[in-house]
Amino acid sequence: MKEDDSPHRSWLEKLGSVLAGEPRDRETLMETLREAQRNGLLEAEAVEMIEGVLEVSETQVRDVMIPRGQMVVLHQDWALERVLEVALGSGHSRFPVIGDDRDEVLGIVIVKDILRHFAAGRNGADFALAEYLRPAQFIPESKRLNALLKEFRDTHLHMAIVVDEYGGVAGLVTIEDVLEEIVGEIDDEHDVDDEGEDIRKLGERDYTVRALTTVEDFNEYFGADFDEDEADTVGGLVISACQHLPKRGETVELGRFRFRVLRADNRRVDLFGLSVIDDTPVAEEPNDAA
Repeated sequence: MKEDDSPHRSWLEKLGSVLAGEPRDRETLMETLREAQRNGLLEAEAVEMIEGVLEVSETQVRDVMIPRGQMVVLHQDWALERVLEVALGSGHSRFPVIGDDRDEVLGIVIVKDILRHFAAGRNGADFALAEYLRPAQFIPESKRLNALLKEFRDTHLHMAIVVDEYGGVAGLVTIEDVLEEIVGEIDDEHDVDDEGEDIRKLGERDYTVRALTTVEDFNEYFGADFDEDEADTVGGLVISACQHLPKRGETVELGRFRFRVLRADNRRVDLFGLSVIDDTPVAEEPNDAA
């Protein structure tokens, strides 16, 4: 038996041996780390984070971006009241500003910059969104997340516009999207509470829908006609349609609805972003007082 294969060597010595040179492959490294977890030398969260760090070097922007259709944008000619309505309704702090359509991104606006308008004692009559534009960063869909993270760090930017091979806008990505690939879902005060509404309206045709929302409630809310015998919940409906457990960022279209997975792990889907993609009127929200 070779000395290196001695059963009397400690796990730590084995780990040091693996890390002293270049591991044979990623799976060898991860198995060593999982063994460390089994031996109580690493927490499960630490192993998951390390695996996330390795994955960002292989993951492309297109895999985690917010698709073009689900981007919350501001129009350059909107009045202050309309800008504030969208900003407060979405809870975001940064927005792309567009011209005639979503392919014409003029720049990025940060909500705190708009507050300067009020700090200067000005009113809505002399408001111009263009006054607060910052340059937008444009990146290709194929960019690796580790390279994007370094770029965010070097430029101090937190949002980038993703463009396809033809130069059209494909979506956007934020530094939070990248970090969540490493550390998992980052909830803030604007995220949907697990004990909150099953269906939450964000804009005229944009919603969040909890995966545990019943198909019956979904049909009633949106005037849809999904088969309640096919699945009990919206999560089950989407999983049935794509024939696998979808990952965060994955998009599925069912009829006039586009579902994007906002929150998920390797066991379940928790939250969807929903866009209504046709002109069919959406039913009014149920009146709880009725």
